[in-house]
Amino acid sequence: MSSSLEQLKATGTTVVADTGDFDSIAKYLPQDATTNPSLILAAAKKAEYAVLIDDAVEYGKQHGSTVEEQADAALDRLLVEFGSKILEVVPGRVSTEVDARLSFDKEATIKKALQIIDLYAKQGVAKERVLIKIASTWEGIQAARELESKHGIHCNLTLLFSFVQAVACAEANITLISPFVGRILDWYKASTGKTYESHQDPGVISVRQIYNYYKKFDYKTIVMGASFRNSGEIKELAGVDFLTISPGLLEELYNSTEPVPKLLTVEEAKSTDLEKVSYVDDEATFRFLFNEDQMATEKLSEGIRKFSADCVTLLDIIKAKVQA
Repeated sequence: MSSSLEQLKATGTTVVADTGDFDSIAKYLPQDATTNPSLILAAAKKAEYAVLIDDAVEYGKQHGSTVEEQADAALDRLLVEFGSKILEVVPGRVSTEVDARLSFDKEATIKKALQIIDLYAKQGVAKERVLIKIASTWEGIQAARELESKHGIHCNLTLLFSFVQAVACAEANITLISPFVGRILDWYKASTGKTYESHQDPGVISVRQIYNYYKKFDYKTIVMGASFRNSGEIKELAGVDFLTISPGLLEELYNSTEPVPKLLTVEEAKSTDLEKVSYVDDEATFRFLFNEDQMATEKLSEGIRKFSADCVTLLDIIKAKVQA
């Protein structure tokens, strides 16, 4: 019998590796790969990737007059170096994240995204192979809408915890969203003290709702479940567009032969009784409804803080090397 991983792929779900450690993913044959500041920080601490940091630092020294400018340039180059190496392993696309500290600044996000795409181009990587990863704030969604429509740059809206965010992304014609299944579960477990079976998992239920809504109303935005705590969550979403999975859970699925039936289908989505809503150019309604969702509000805030802190840690490492 084929592995659970192969069965998952057979349901029509595209498997994506969620890691910055490109040496660890080839055996699982993922289509794409995603990264974030935390994953890049973890990978950058490994001795085998020291040369990438050194190359980025040398680049930074040539592209800035102050230590801060040099470190910023080096960080962008480092993200692109990791992304380019990952694209030597996967046949599809890599997601590269904009500095989370820009999450509430539309224009700065657009500027940074264009800089990242330009760096990829200088590495010989076409923009079609890159997803610019942006936090799902109102400003982030509007930045992504402009990047998609005016610049033809594909975006991955991350740190997505609510239906409101998902609707706004679909209406902005974003290429892909990343609802965070495991972090939603974390919040509910901490808030209620309950344990949840996989089919009752609040994160799983959230992604199912988003998937059904997108398919019922023919939105083209790809739903990519992310941030899993166990393989049960993954199996409950078999049939969803994409799933980005950590190397540890990829290994578990690779070594398992437990059945993975297809549970999400377009046909079933079409038959749901979901009603269409809209937040186009309605920032006030978006912010109010998002604020009403305590879990999403807290998890988005926490996620931005964590990614920002890891970005600063990376910058500190780079600054030390720039000044050495």
